[in-house]
Amino acid sequence: MAAIDKSIYEKFLIESADGTKTADISEGVIAFTYFENIFSPYLTARVIVANTSGAIEGDDGNLQSIYNGLPLRGGERVLIKIAGNSKTNEGLDFSQSPDQYFYVASVTNVLLNEGTESFTLNLVSREAITNHTIRIGKKFPTSENISDSVLDILQNYLKTSKIEIIDKTVNQYGFIGNLKKPFYTIMWLASKSVPYDGTDKLDSSAGFLFYETKFGFNFRSIDGLIKQEPYEKDYVYQPGIINSEDPLKDYKIVKYTINRNQDLIGKMQRGAYASQRYYINPVSFETTIRDFKSSDYMGTKGIKTLGEEELHLPFIEESNNDGVIQGSKTLGDLPTRIFVGMLDIGTVEQDASKKGWNDAAVRNADPMKIDAQTTMRYNQLNSNQVIEITIPLNTNLTAGNILRCIFPRIDREERKSPDVQASGLYMIRDMAHYFDRDGSYTKLTMLRDSSGRK
Repeated sequence: MAAIDKSIYEKFLIESADGTKTADISEGVIAFTYFENIFSPYLTARVIVANTSGAIEGDDGNLQSIYNGLPLRGGERVLIKIAGNSKTNEGLDFSQSPDQYFYVASVTNVLLNEGTESFTLNLVSREAITNHTIRIGKKFPTSENISDSVLDILQNYLKTSKIEIIDKTVNQYGFIGNLKKPFYTIMWLASKSVPYDGTDKLDSSAGFLFYETKFGFNFRSIDGLIKQEPYEKDYVYQPGIINSEDPLKDYKIVKYTINRNQDLIGKMQRGAYASQRYYINPVSFETTIRDFKSSDYMGTKGIKTLGEEELHLPFIEESNNDGVIQGSKTLGDLPTRIFVGMLDIGTVEQDASKKGWNDAAVRNADPMKIDAQTTMRYNQLNSNQVIEITIPLNTNLTAGNILRCIFPRIDREERKSPDVQASGLYMIRDMAHYFDRDGSYTKLTMLRDSSGRK
């Protein structure tokens, strides 16, 4: 499906909150935008509607505007189906079952004139509303894996069947719900999760993401996402008008910008490279101090990366009587942030003891190791290289997919070679599919944690 193709709305229905009225707005949809984001636990969408005639029968039998006749006040269900106009692009379909329907979260930009109306519907998936009506009060045992707890919350609290992938965790974690909301609890658990790599050792890098795609909810490890196979086609930057006869037209990058390349100061403030952690044992009142160095987990020593180059941190300059000299330590050796916390011992166990800290189950997730790894992993992924690209519409893509992007090297050569620094594998952080009466396209925000083309 190319950027020049028109959008075909097969179904665009709004049901009133009480379920008594339905309006077909497919003819009045000016633009529709669909969003996914690996840092968002639910889907969102936006619809711009312009209506020039009465569409809803009022209590007096006369036709009224959709805004007042339905009426639109929030909570209405929206059924959407947009056709794909190529053999490989299936379009979007949120009309098959109530679980898939969107709900109106807010109505903005309302303009009502004589005989005409226009408004914007801001939509969310059903679970975004359910999340605010549910609280978790259950006690989860220390013998239960985090991934099992996440599945329990999705099925028994959010009551959803839209579950795509739940990566297994190697570590157990006991906690009490404390009447927190489901989404908050799952995203909190994501920061404590270590992926299962076939062994029972906590050697993998911590850090999970919880998000929703058109296929359902995902609880994925960052390492697992990075190790997945990239999309079947490479995307090549070729700006300009798209030739509809070009067989590769759907895999061109028509526009791209670099939003950020590294955030050195920000990472130092968050302790992403090196940190010092002070933890108090509430049973023995002993204090444990541990230094965390990212160099112990980067490159071939641990985590997987999207680029082939290892991260080389700058050396710290030192002063002596002869002036400034090149130091022997890098930013990965010197802590830039101090964390203080309480060890989670005795919270949910009947028999808590000082000796129990040496038991992995009683330890209840080692915060001195896991929290530090998670901080490094999130910052390395989201604060390194971030680009935005615009491509012909591709509804087969979802947030979290890996794309191989090819960008030409900037030089004076007539035949451009790929830029080995900018080209390579990127993860889709967030995506937006734009549909309007003239055409459709996809805009992606891409990120990666290291440079170099794989």
